[in-house]
Amino acid sequence: MEQEEPEDHQIKEEQEDLEHQKIKVEEEEVYCSQGEEQIELKQETDTYMLVTVYEQTSHTESEPNRNQVIFQEAAEAENQNQEGRKLFSCETCGKSFSRKRNLTRHMVIHTGEKPFSCVNCGKSFRHKVNLTEHMMIHTGEKPFSCVDCGKSFRHKLSLTQHMMIHTGKKPFSCVDCGKIFSQKQHLTRHIMIHTGEKPFSCVICGKGFSGKQSLTQHMMIHRGEKPFSCGNCGKSFSQKQGLTQHMMIHTGEKPFSCGNCGKSFSQKWNLTQHMIIHTGEKPFSCVTCGKSFSQKQSLTKHMMIHTGEKPFSCGNCGKSFSHKRNLTRHMMIHTGEKQFSCVTCGKFFSRKRYLASHIMIHTVIVESQKQCSIFF
Repeated sequence: MEQEEPEDHQIKEEQEDLEHQKIKVEEEEVYCSQGEEQIELKQETDTYMLVTVYEQTSHTESEPNRNQVIFQEAAEAENQNQEGRKLFSCETCGKSFSRKRNLTRHMVIHTGEKPFSCVNCGKSFRHKVNLTEHMMIHTGEKPFSCVDCGKSFRHKLSLTQHMMIHTGKKPFSCVDCGKIFSQKQHLTRHIMIHTGEKPFSCVICGKGFSGKQSLTQHMMIHRGEKPFSCGNCGKSFSQKQGLTQHMMIHTGEKPFSCGNCGKSFSQKWNLTQHMIIHTGEKPFSCVTCGKSFSQKQSLTKHMMIHTGEKPFSCGNCGKSFSHKRNLTRHMMIHTGEKQFSCVTCGKFFSRKRYLASHIMIHTVIVESQKQCSIFF
């Protein structure tokens, strides 16, 4: 058998060496993600180049180098990926965005610009979508309707949240007391009961609130604003909820019933407070004297004894009171109003206790007449 030519033997060894290098490189390939994609790409290109080195020896020098073409295409693809991940950063706060239009929209927060105005009331908005939603207040449009009860909403999110009433779904739980909520915002507001956090403060009286909406409603007290009026008696309210509850006086509706005694209430919170009578629970305690109360508002009123706070002032004489009902009663002195009347003689009184004292006169007279009839 003829011996292999030295040149052929050398070529064969080079081929085996190249194959060995190819296997070694393929074994070292690392599959990466995102930022390391270029490493994998480069390793694959290197493997291809090793295989084709010998093949190129049989081609002409003028034939295009396919390796260079592949590498160039890969580099261009990588540049496009980098462009896709390009971030647009806010120079004011440093927040980054993937799209320039998102950055432009964000910048309005810092400039305070509100270019979108309502033609009906003049209220301005930062974004067009907010103006579109606001216009539904004037048009009365409520395009999202509940298939169960027919109630309509302006926003799809409101409908989604409403549907949980029918499904009974309450996915948000308080880790402190276990109470569950259908909406995350209700849980967030509830958590503040445990933390005592009240981040929203009134600039006029300093009173703190856990929610921004509560502060907005509170400000109407100082402005005297009462935009919600009863169509039956004309009484006005600063909050729509107040009007809704008031209307039940005229309709006589009491949808909330006590499961223990059957007593009904027009408002849910009245039922909640009533239930404490049966349980005897007094969860609200005064940190100063330790006295406990069944209702939070009772504790709030009680605390004014210790602080000496009297936030309700008479506009006529300047006298101050710790409770609103005391101011209301005091105002009758100036107005001369006497809303408590005796059913026996028709006499009017400004205070209920005065009427109670007066009724005793009639009771004594009746008793005297009975005594007289015994003797005669």
